[in-house]
Amino acid sequence: MEGFYSDLRLPTVVVTALIDSINPCAIGVLILLISTLFALKANKKRLLFVGIIYVAVVYITYFLAGVGLLFFIQRLSTQLEQFLGLLVGGIVVILGFIEIKDAFWPNKKSGPVLGINPKYADKIKAMARKATVPGVIVLGMFVAAVELPCTGGPYLAITTILSRNFDVRAVLYLLLYNFIFVLPLIVIVGLAYLGTSVNRLKKWQQMNKKWMRLGTGLVMVALGVLLTLFAADVIVLY
Repeated sequence: MEGFYSDLRLPTVVVTALIDSINPCAIGVLILLISTLFALKANKKRLLFVGIIYVAVVYITYFLAGVGLLFFIQRLSTQLEQFLGLLVGGIVVILGFIEIKDAFWPNKKSGPVLGINPKYADKIKAMARKATVPGVIVLGMFVAAVELPCTGGPYLAITTILSRNFDVRAVLYLLLYNFIFVLPLIVIVGLAYLGTSVNRLKKWQQMNKKWMRLGTGLVMVALGVLLTLFAADVIVLY
């Protein structure tokens, strides 16, 4: 068996997760949650407690969804698995170009937009106001679902790649991917706990939103091409 470091899935997972982790959708929703808690005059301990639960639920939800996808794809026949890989690769490339477009022309008049539907913002605020443990758990699961248009492309590509050699490493890589994905959320919760203002967090997000989208889009296009070549057996990642 090839050594751990010769497995090219590892750098692919790490690079993709790093780019996906700075997705403006995921960061924006967490800032919305924190701003709601501040509006309710929640103390710092409460904010930290709610933030940790929220991030943990997002992590667990995405991980379980990834494991489910791995099992589903792995059980397909070789022909269907190859077709799915080619299909997902093409979809990820298209989504990547949409993300790049959104970096420069983020309004719907310029075409499809990858993002959370604005109608969910009020629902997220209403759920955040409850700030109970069950409420935050439901909120985390709800956000994980509605974020899929933003974050689903890279994750679907990675799970499709990992499914081609479904072993213990694939599950470990999935755990690693999701940890890297939520790492900026952990940092933001920590900054809020230490006293960084919500307005400052919002300003940072808005200032860097364009470059977040551009970086995500470029990686998605590259990942889609990589997945297409991988599915067609042109290249081998392990």
